[in-house]
Amino acid sequence: MGVVKVGDWSKAAALLGRAARGMNASIDRALRAEAQGLRTEIVTGLTDQAPGGSPIQGLAPSTLAARRLAGFRGTKALIRRADLRNAITVVSRGLAVFVGVPRKTVRGKDLVDIAKENEFGFGPIVIRVTTRMRRFLAVLLREMGGERREAAEGGGSGVVIIHIPERPFLRPAFERWRVGARERFLRRIGSDLFKV
Repeated sequence: MGVVKVGDWSKAAALLGRAARGMNASIDRALRAEAQGLRTEIVTGLTDQAPGGSPIQGLAPSTLAARRLAGFRGTKALIRRADLRNAITVVSRGLAVFVGVPRKTVRGKDLVDIAKENEFGFGPIVIRVTTRMRRFLAVLLREMGGERREAAEGGGSGVVIIHIPERPFLRPAFERWRVGARERFLRRIGSDLFKV
């Protein structure tokens, strides 16, 4: 039985040879492109206050009042100075890529801890009220539209309890981005390997 070759075998051999030589480089480029796309999804979600299309819970009236007292008019959650949003990074190590918040110290607290506290919620945090804090709380209450007299009279337990609500910004973005990720990844590799 004989074999008959049909078609342009030299072109096929050249394509397959180039594909074999460039496979790792193509996978690396496709992986980096996916990672950068995911980073963009996370950052855009924070900026638009709807990561992955899920709205972030707004700030408490007390937080907004404290921001106004500090001279800051912004109302977006998780974006006061944008340290957290700007820390979203892509780190490539061989054929593995990390997308998220790396460990970096900011004023004594790691950004990754701040991200975790906001992603999953945190608390309760119990803070003992000092005289100076009591005065601040009275001003804060007045800024919120309440009566200063109510906060100044006290009669409470002498503590403030704070709870940071869950404001997921990574998980919704990951969930949205992973839809179609396999197809995009394979399409990128294919278009890179078989450029004519």
